[in-house]
Amino acid sequence: MGDAFQVFSGALPEVCPSDVRRMVMTADADGRCEVFTWDAATRSARQVTDRPEGTVHHAVDADAYVWWFDEDAEGRGHWWFQPFDGGCRLPGLPGAPAGSPRGLAVTADGTVAAAVASRHGGTSLLVGRRGRAPRELLRTAGQARLGGITPEGDLVALATVSDGDATVIVVDPSGRVVAALPHLDGRDLPGLPDFPGASARPDGPDGPDGRFWCRGFSPRPGRSELLLVHELEDGYQLATWTARRGLVTHSWCRFDTEITACWYPDTDEVLVRQERHGRSLLHRVSLRHRSRRVVTTPAGTLLDAAPRPGGGLHYLWTDTAHPPVLRSTDGVALPTPGPVPRVPGVHTELWTPTPHGSVHTLLSLPGEDGDRPGDAHSHSRSPSRSRSRSGCGAEAVVPPTVFLVHGGPADHDRDAYDATVHSLVASGYAVARVNYRGSTGYGPRWRRAFGTDVGHAQVDDLAAVRADLVRRGLADDRATALWGVSWGAYLVLLALGTRPRTWQAGIAVKPVADWVTAHRMTTPALRALDVSWFGGTPDETPERYAHSSPLTYAAKVSAPLLLVGAEKDVKCPPEQIRSYAAALDSAGVAHEQMWLDTGHDGYDGAAHVAVLRRSLTFLHTCLPPPAADTPSRPPAQPGGPRPR
Repeated sequence: MGDAFQVFSGALPEVCPSDVRRMVMTADADGRCEVFTWDAATRSARQVTDRPEGTVHHAVDADAYVWWFDEDAEGRGHWWFQPFDGGCRLPGLPGAPAGSPRGLAVTADGTVAAAVASRHGGTSLLVGRRGRAPRELLRTAGQARLGGITPEGDLVALATVSDGDATVIVVDPSGRVVAALPHLDGRDLPGLPDFPGASARPDGPDGPDGRFWCRGFSPRPGRSELLLVHELEDGYQLATWTARRGLVTHSWCRFDTEITACWYPDTDEVLVRQERHGRSLLHRVSLRHRSRRVVTTPAGTLLDAAPRPGGGLHYLWTDTAHPPVLRSTDGVALPTPGPVPRVPGVHTELWTPTPHGSVHTLLSLPGEDGDRPGDAHSHSRSPSRSRSRSGCGAEAVVPPTVFLVHGGPADHDRDAYDATVHSLVASGYAVARVNYRGSTGYGPRWRRAFGTDVGHAQVDDLAAVRADLVRRGLADDRATALWGVSWGAYLVLLALGTRPRTWQAGIAVKPVADWVTAHRMTTPALRALDVSWFGGTPDETPERYAHSSPLTYAAKVSAPLLLVGAEKDVKCPPEQIRSYAAALDSAGVAHEQMWLDTGHDGYDGAAHVAVLRRSLTFLHTCLPPPAADTPSRPPAQPGGPRPR
């Protein structure tokens, strides 16, 4: 294989710590996501895995061993490894319990740390040597993820999430808890020992408020410094922890919207990637000199970015009009995609005022580059002109508008390539991507505005943007559809049932359709999330589950509906989709169904393309675009479902 092939995931290749020219990544293999090696010196790739449902979790260590997670349809399995140039595959941690992967790290001497989630919802922190049976250092009752390991292997961090709180636990190789952040006084972890620096709390005697997100230990030997992102009431700031100094918050370095951060490999500086209003910014921060500067990158979205030795930068860039492309500033050859066409149409944005704040929408319209609407902001340099009338004064035809509803809900639509947007615009549809309340990228206040009225606030925002587009002449009041995956599909069903005369068609792919059945049959982590949203279980707060469940409003649906379910879905189980479909049948509501033999987060590009084709055909029947004869052929650009 040459250097032109389709990188599948939204992440950079993993780089071997001892040789940056040796990389491991996921890429397209006949429509599936599989693990590949990439040798930048020879510009050659090698496929490592070949599994029926694809492979996504991978890593590479300092000895150039390639790691991957071999999981079943329920996401449970084990880690394996193989030499970079090929050879026998070997169990990475033989004897470890089967579970779902929650992170892997390997030190230069072959010490392995891994977090594995059990079927029942707990998480085990395992430490051992490569190819040998591990020891369990710690077990939590809730969700947790590996936060990192020091180069010497003497400290391991585990990031935990419980009841909305994000905390970090640091342990030594014996399993002794060295620190619990932000609660440093042991009140929440009985038996927490005293340690040097425990009293160094710059934010007061009880420690700082807010959630802490773990970003890993410094890769420089001897530092043992843990990087954190501290979430505040109205923004984010960097923080660090060492056993000597304890927790230090860097209040001078604040950001108003969501960030992630990572260490530079050979300095004490930090690279911060900020998601702001649908686009990305990079900042280079020196904690020692209390300085930061913006790193220049093209406008759009950085799906991933990482500093390299010597100050180089690798990043994965995209915008709505261009599929993702890997770029480097240090001359290291990265894989390049094969020929990919530019996405047609005009890509703009607008803000809709509401009583709860302005809602941001990314809008893609069919047409030529100079045809952008007069009152929507575009990044095109062409002069603005109205689409509402033609040059001779006659009314122009407004195409049907499809609202692509993002999943999550802690996610957001970006100025980034989306295969579904590409297919819809090429087929003559306008596409609106709305970052409703609860979306990330607009700061913690907007994300927390999700509200206790689960789902209804988001439906209100979608309806407000629709009304705004109609008022501006950018959408036809008689031709608007909804299309969503996972949580986005849930909002599609809720909108069709609660506002049946607003929308003219709906496509719901792997939705939550019946909250009570979904709660009882989904994963432990999602059951815990439901309890936090609804204030209890369905037995404890039945009226709140019913108020937010699409099942309650199934009989009121009047628009054509396509339901897509997955037989092996453990997040949005098929049983609750069938109960919703039965309610539609009982009420005499016409609808179509499509079933996939996959799980919720499958990596099968063929299944995605099948859904895309069926959905375009469905839309063409319900809302044919002007002068469209047949739906366009979907581009060969897999884009798997977003997590619930």
